[in-house]
Amino acid sequence: MILCIQTKNNTTTKKSLKDTMPEIKDFKIDISSQQLDDLKKRLELTRWPEKETPSDWTQGIPLSYMKEIHDYWLNKYDWKHHEKVLNDFPQFTSTINDLDIHFIHFKSPHEEAKPLIITHGWPGSIVEFLKVIKPLADPAVNGGDPKDAFHIVAPSLPGFGFSGKPSETGFGVEKIADTFAKLMQNLGYQKYFAQGGDWGSAVTTALGNQDSNCEAIHLNMAVVSPDMETMNDLTEFEQNALAGFQFYQEWDSGYSKQQSTRPQTIGYGLTDSPIGQAAWIIEKFYQWTDCDGHPENVISRDDLLTNVMIYWLTESATSSARLYWESFGDFNGGEVSTPTGVSVYPKEIFRASERWLKKRYTNLKYYNVLDSGGHFAAFEKPELYIEEIRKFFRLF
Repeated sequence: MILCIQTKNNTTTKKSLKDTMPEIKDFKIDISSQQLDDLKKRLELTRWPEKETPSDWTQGIPLSYMKEIHDYWLNKYDWKHHEKVLNDFPQFTSTINDLDIHFIHFKSPHEEAKPLIITHGWPGSIVEFLKVIKPLADPAVNGGDPKDAFHIVAPSLPGFGFSGKPSETGFGVEKIADTFAKLMQNLGYQKYFAQGGDWGSAVTTALGNQDSNCEAIHLNMAVVSPDMETMNDLTEFEQNALAGFQFYQEWDSGYSKQQSTRPQTIGYGLTDSPIGQAAWIIEKFYQWTDCDGHPENVISRDDLLTNVMIYWLTESATSSARLYWESFGDFNGGEVSTPTGVSVYPKEIFRASERWLKKRYTNLKYYNVLDSGGHFAAFEKPELYIEEIRKFFRLF
């Protein structure tokens, strides 16, 4: 597209749309030795609570396991190795809506590839997607069909990781969606698909609602209210889903209440204590993954710690928690007419039935209940996650 620009002397010059867009800058993660030395000192000075009284996780993450994490983090974990792995992916920043947005942009070698923006949630990060980006971009590497190829854009949510931290209120789900829509336009993608889980699901839904260039959306953890008309005729799946959500409300939602009401207060402790930050995050990987009693059954200790490091090194405990304060009450919004696909994993926080989903997502094109997996779909079951994305977007 070419814009005509009037100059002061009324002469007309031509300027490309690209020239009017925010600059996209190359980005590399480069954590200083001073930051890593500071982390080591803080770990060495850890002050421990007493042991939990039950012999399980019902009071939270066990002391014995956190001491294992502590010893490994302090003596064996190699951040610089994982920094190099992250930097093998092309990363960029761009200032949109007055905020620096960090993102991976991995282009497919296949000419007909479709643009796909994938969005993480809390307590996740771009680390969740490292095992799925390359296969999604180039299916032929693993014997797949090049017709399934995508150009992948994986941003860090505002206030998370290496994206900027909003300094004023108002940066909730709708503004994030507006920011990501502008990012896709700035990258030259006139039409695109979107995918997300957790807060990424809310942002992806908002993208579908707000941006006509977003042609279809795929979600893991699609949040809807149970259809009250079905309460006298619940399926076994729906009964189990309600029981699971009741458990979440009673035993598993304390973090969200704190972050949606007093994110600043919880931020002091999490920003000051690496073990506090790690426990706050890793507990969720026990509770929300299909891990058969231990998070490392599905996600390696190194990967768990690398995800924690993204929060620790960027000091984003407070800024990430503020998204709950901004948008938690708006998570289950209005009707969505964008073509939608939903994959339901058995250990997801909230599992919606197809008929419940259709009340909100009125153009539901794909629905699948899987036999394994949980909240962190791409992290836990990368092959399943990839196949679900391909199955849905093949429809378009």
